[in-house]
Amino acid sequence: QVQLVESGGGLVQPGGSLRLSCAASGTIFRVTTMGWYRQSPGKQRELVAQIGSGETTNYADSVKGRFTISRDNAKNTLYLQMNSLKPDDTAVYYCKITGSPLLVAPRRDYWGQGTQVTVSS
Repeated sequence: QVQLVESGGGLVQPGGSLRLSCAASGTIFRVTTMGWYRQSPGKQRELVAQIGSGETTNYADSVKGRFTISRDNAKNTLYLQMNSLKPDDTAVYYCKITGSPLLVAPRRDYWGQGTQVTVSS
């Protein structure tokens, strides 16, 4: 069973930067979209950024111009560079990769366990 392992979260001051990484423990075939989501206490999980197989990207309005999503297909690794962080960015960040466990198997969503990002002075 492939697992996604996130890293890079932590405590940062407003205006600071963090880089999140999401690595798959094994091979995920036929990957389509890869994305980052976040969830704050009392709120629903929301899409932060998404990247498609054709490298097309999509960002939440609240992070446009500050966050950059990228992927390394060879390593099945996803990144999120977060700059100019604000207290409102505080949340648990989750990565999601859509793909297949086998070449002939249906695609499914793989989720990471989440990494805490806290923006505070």
